[in-house]
Amino acid sequence: MPLLVLLKAVGIGLAVAAPVGPMSLLCMRRTLTAGWQSGLSTGLGIATSDGIYAAVAALGLAGIARFTLAYTRPLHLAAGLFLLYLGLRTFFVRATPANRLDRRAASALPAYASAVLLTLTNPPTIISFAAIFTVLAPPTGFDLQMAMLTIAGVFLGSSLWWLLLTGAVSLVRHVAGPRTRRLIDAISGAVVGAIGVVQIYRALNLYPSANG
Repeated sequence: MPLLVLLKAVGIGLAVAAPVGPMSLLCMRRTLTAGWQSGLSTGLGIATSDGIYAAVAALGLAGIARFTLAYTRPLHLAAGLFLLYLGLRTFFVRATPANRLDRRAASALPAYASAVLLTLTNPPTIISFAAIFTVLAPPTGFDLQMAMLTIAGVFLGSSLWWLLLTGAVSLVRHVAGPRTRRLIDAISGAVVGAIGVVQIYRALNLYPSANG
C-alpha cells in the first residue's frame, strides 16, 4: 500500500510538471545559456514548489491555502512582471557560443531560489492538487504516513521530469549553432513575455470594480 501511494504520487508529480509552460521555457533557456547545473537547479526549484503545494493539499493546511488564494492578485502581478522581464531579457540577449556560459546565470542557488519563488506565485496550483488528492485519498482521508509519501512522491516525480528535460536540452546545447540558439532565445523570450503580459492582465482584472 505505501509503495502504491508513492508510485501514484510520482505519477502526479510527472503529470503536473510535464506540460510546457513558462517554467519549462525558463528551465530550457537556462540550460542552454548557463549549463545543466543552472537548468537542473531551476527544475529542482519548481519541484520544491510542487512539493510545498502538495503538502498544503495533503495535510489540509487550510490557513496557508486561504492566505495564498487571498493574495492571488498581487502574486499574479508579481509573476507577470517577472516573466515579462525574463522574456524581454531573453529576447534581446546575444547568443553565446556553446562552449561559453553566461556566468551571470550560472549560479545554482539563485536559479533554484528564483524558480521556487516564481512557481509559488501561482496559488491556483493548490486547487489542482486538492482536486487530485480528493480523488486519490481514501474515505478516511490521508494519515500522516500517506501524506508524507504523497509529498515525497510528487517531489520525486517532478524532479524526474526536470532531470530528463535538462539532460535532453544539454545534449542539444552542444550541437546548436549561434543562429539556432538565437532563434530559440527569440521564441522563448517572446512566449515567456506574452505569458507575463497575460498574468499582469489577469491580476488587474481579477476583481472588477463595482461600477464595471
